[in-house]
Amino acid sequence: MKLSDEELVQLLEMAKKATPRPWFVRHLDDTHAMNFIGISTVADAARAERWPEFDHGEIVAATLVQEPRYVAVADGKWDENAAYIAAAADALPSLIEELLAFRKKVSS
Repeated sequence: MKLSDEELVQLLEMAKKATPRPWFVRHLDDTHAMNFIGISTVADAARAERWPEFDHGEIVAATLVQEPRYVAVADGKWDENAAYIAAAADALPSLIEELLAFRKKVSS
């Protein structure tokens, strides 16, 4: 599926309106000390911090919340999904700008 320039500009605008990047994968613990994997505006401290030791305001999204079981995709790829979300969010604006510039150059 090829995206039009207009669709790419819309994606770029959405990225600009979203929470500022960079985004990071965080490995935290939920209320019952089970895994909580999230996407955060702050890098992972590698301490499996447990709420209230981390600021919920730093969490953009979650790919695993086990207790209560709110977020837990059936295929168990919460680590992979979190890595993808953070990497894509960080890379997307630059990729769109580069593609739009390339299309403009090729068409002129």
